[in-house]
Amino acid sequence: MVEKYLQPFQLSPETLQEVSARLRKDLLRGLGKHSHHKAPVKMLPTFVRATPDGTEKGDFLALDLGGTNFRVLHVRVEEEAQKVLKMDSQICAIPQEMMLGTGEQLFDHIATCLGDFLESHNLKCQTLPLGFTFSFPCEQLEIDKSILIRWTKGFNCSGVEGKDVVQLLKEAIQRTGDYHIGSVAMVNDTVGTMMSCGYKDQSCEIGMIIGTGTNACYMEEIKNVKRIEGEDGRMCINTEWGGFGDDGSLDDILTEFDVEVDKTSINPGVHIFEKMISGMYLGEIVRLVLVKMTKDKLLFKGQISEALGTSGRFETKFISEIEDGLENAKKILTELGLDWGLVDASVVCLVCDTISSRSAYLCAAALATLVNRIRNNRKLDHLKTTVGVDGTVYRKHPTFSSKLQKAVRLLAPQCDITFLVSEDGSGKGAAMVTAVAQRLAHQSRLLEESDGEDDDDEEEEEGQ
Repeated sequence: MVEKYLQPFQLSPETLQEVSARLRKDLLRGLGKHSHHKAPVKMLPTFVRATPDGTEKGDFLALDLGGTNFRVLHVRVEEEAQKVLKMDSQICAIPQEMMLGTGEQLFDHIATCLGDFLESHNLKCQTLPLGFTFSFPCEQLEIDKSILIRWTKGFNCSGVEGKDVVQLLKEAIQRTGDYHIGSVAMVNDTVGTMMSCGYKDQSCEIGMIIGTGTNACYMEEIKNVKRIEGEDGRMCINTEWGGFGDDGSLDDILTEFDVEVDKTSINPGVHIFEKMISGMYLGEIVRLVLVKMTKDKLLFKGQISEALGTSGRFETKFISEIEDGLENAKKILTELGLDWGLVDASVVCLVCDTISSRSAYLCAAALATLVNRIRNNRKLDHLKTTVGVDGTVYRKHPTFSSKLQKAVRLLAPQCDITFLVSEDGSGKGAAMVTAVAQRLAHQSRLLEESDGEDDDDEEEEEGQ
């Protein structure tokens, strides 16, 4: 009887291969010059053109704005020790009224807090480059130019949507008039994840987040990014793979519980893949399955407690705790006011395991698409690469990471993948993006000077 409810969540290797193939088609649509506007997987260029090569060094600032607080960090990159060190950091609150005020007020507040941080750490006399993690939907036009598409997360500051947030920050710093910053690099959190791991392991070319939401980035050949001019080199692409399935391409594997979660969410029809995988939704999927089984008299003597009957009350962290041991399951079921027996607790464990496993396997299918693409792009028989990972689901669930890794090995047998858990992608990773951008700019200047000298030599020879 229990199997009847869980069978729709159990995806065969063939189904996972098919999911991977569908995502591959969507990646191409997202990269296309004329098809990307309507593509569910957006494939956004980040203008990050290289991963760390281990020669980066120096002091950097990082600014992480993504909610009601923002962080300022001082990060030091040490070439000799191959380390990225967080020297100091400070959290600054953003008052509720400022989240709904003018853009000028918001950026003046950020600039003032940044100035206070520099003052208190004796950094005001230096002009340090800055990595800016701005976790709102943006269209990035260059590494230092990013247009806010729309506010989310309770922000609605006037005069910012449609504007370049880097320029707004720079103008606010100019208004303070008492310190300067160097170059600015805009950083998406997935890119920060990849780059924070990339200094330690230079074969890290993919960043993946599986937490409240899910997303990934990877290094793509520039010639394949049709909306960007240029043929040579590579660029990091922010896939925004949470939107996979928004055009109905995953409808055949959605369960009735997925449909219900989507229908009752704040954004129905959007981010379908994310809703099958990420921490914001997994607990609710489990709750809906348990409610249905209880109504059908399979669990808890047919009695639904007030907590189990309330949306959002079965938290995703419960899944990790329940799968960590039957004693945890008993404790959580008691807290939820349920009249449980040993069979009930065992069934709840099985439900949690089935739904978290599906999440891991779907993530594996998506990741296999990326590693197989990198291998095919480079015409390699065998690819050895590293994935930088972050997010509470990956970090805290007892078996998620091992299931994901095992499934990827099956779905991408010609790829040897190492997984590295990111340390502070939005801080250290943002600093690394800035450090790499500086290194590339320095190399470009040296190349131009070298070309200039060659031209001078040719002119001299002609003169003789």
